Amino acid sequence: MDLTESPAPLDFIREIVAADLASGKHGTVVTRFPPEPNGYLHIGHAKSICLNFGIAAQFGGRCHLRYDDTNPTKEEQEYIESIERDVRWLGFDWGTHLYFASDYFERMYAWGERLIGKGKAYVCDCSAEEVRQRRGTLTEPGRACGHRERPAAESLDLFRRMRSGEFPDGARTLRAKIDMGSGNINMRDPVLYRILHAPHPHAGAAWCIYPMYDYAHPLEDAIEGITHSVCTLEFEDHRPFYDWVIDECELPEPHPRQIEFARLNLTYTVMSKRKLLQLVQEGVVSGWDDPRMPTISGLRRRGFTPEAIRDFADRIGVAKRDSVVDVQLLEHCLREDLNRRAPRKFAVLRPLKLVIENYPEGQVEAFDVPNNPEDPAAGTRAVPFSRVLWIEQDDFRETPPPKYFRLFPGNEVRLRSAYLVRCTGVVKDAAGNVVEVRAAYDPATRGGATPDGRKVKATLHWLSAAHAVPAEVRLYDRLLTKPDAGDVEEGRDWKSNLNADSLEALGDCWVEPSLAGAAPGERVQFERLGYFCLDPDSAAGKLVFNRTVTLRDTWAKIEEKQRG
Repeated sequence: MDLTESPAPLDFIREIVAADLASGKHGTVVTRFPPEPNGYLHIGHAKSICLNFGIAAQFGGRCHLRYDDTNPTKEEQEYIESIERDVRWLGFDWGTHLYFASDYFERMYAWGERLIGKGKAYVCDCSAEEVRQRRGTLTEPGRACGHRERPAAESLDLFRRMRSGEFPDGARTLRAKIDMGSGNINMRDPVLYRILHAPHPHAGAAWCIYPMYDYAHPLEDAIEGITHSVCTLEFEDHRPFYDWVIDECELPEPHPRQIEFARLNLTYTVMSKRKLLQLVQEGVVSGWDDPRMPTISGLRRRGFTPEAIRDFADRIGVAKRDSVVDVQLLEHCLREDLNRRAPRKFAVLRPLKLVIENYPEGQVEAFDVPNNPEDPAAGTRAVPFSRVLWIEQDDFRETPPPKYFRLFPGNEVRLRSAYLVRCTGVVKDAAGNVVEVRAAYDPATRGGATPDGRKVKATLHWLSAAHAVPAEVRLYDRLLTKPDAGDVEEGRDWKSNLNADSLEALGDCWVEPSLAGAAPGERVQFERLGYFCLDPDSAAGKLVFNRTVTLRDTWAKIEEKQRG
């Protein structure tokens, strides 16, 4: 895939990049996607991936994949492997430029000693709670502790002893010495290093002190020659400290430039990695790749395409202010993509038997059905037809409501690409439930034709009962019941808004025989029902399909109305 074929328009970030290239400040654009390997990536990360790799591709530069692995207690190899898998699936490649913050720990430590020697850092003995209490508020300055004036030689000795493992967790920290009265709380002597006796998934047991993210990140960018460090708006107030670290560590020019943009907020969607981890750990979902999850792996398992996600990222663009995007736009992008590529198949999810009484016993015909009306080159497939069929329960009513044009006693409908049939009666069980519909077909209407020109208002899909393949179908809905429930504050009961009906598993479904050999991940449109994807849970003789998205497309109707 050539990501440079359709260059993105020049949003405010790309305008900055273009200006820096035009001025000669940078000869090559270098961006980075820097995930913390403490969970699986979600749709918000997909926006950042598309942005960083897209900018690099558009301006002929490169994008690094770098793990900001500075917190070993929350990081796992599983997450590292999932991140690489997800980035590749989205269509991007970092080439040889795979990096870990932990690879730079020795250099970061040396810069810590340099800052102590310059009088720009000191070892503090305050507890985390004491640091918070002295930090001040937005309207009150912070209060320095007595350790701030500790001699550099003493701080250096303590820092080296911290590294050697002499002190327990939380006993001491290394703090930057900046300005406790600063109007920016992030500049009030932030912590640079903390003691943490924990093995690291990449660095092993080499360290018992670890750099804080805000200290490590600018150093990583500078080491790798990043030209434009693109991050979300919550880091805007951290930018002065980002620049302070680079300046005080005396790193060569040109310095990386941090640029902030609005993160993705999506209706009906949990966008907090902490909350997503909670759903996994508490068994609310089956795992990080549960098709209800907004993780990239969950979207992939549900049947999303990377093309649809990239299209979505392009459409929402980047902005300087936070806003909320309607999840219907994401679904619309997916429908547009699947409508072009997904082959059509017949499936019956809630089966009702239809017996064509005047059709010869034992006779089987094959009807050619288009694989995709949107793609003439897709050709046709043969679907077997016989006397006993499966139809959807919703396609029959013994007592039809107003404007119901499907099958009911005396009414005639078209069986897709087959024949016209008229309902002649029903068979009921002891409880009075309809368990079988009887009908008669018109042999002159083969292929669904009407030589006499009579009008039929409904066309139904169907399956030959003797040839249909059994399947389980999982109908997924939104995980939340309210559009803004994903943004409820961490301390509040956001889980009260979880949708108890987000999954409905149907175990007695039937699909056409051409799907017997389908491969996991294969996407199809079940005619009249929606788009579906074969789940990895499938095995020989047990097909499991996930509903990817329904055929309903409110967003398309909105766009059409706006154009009108």
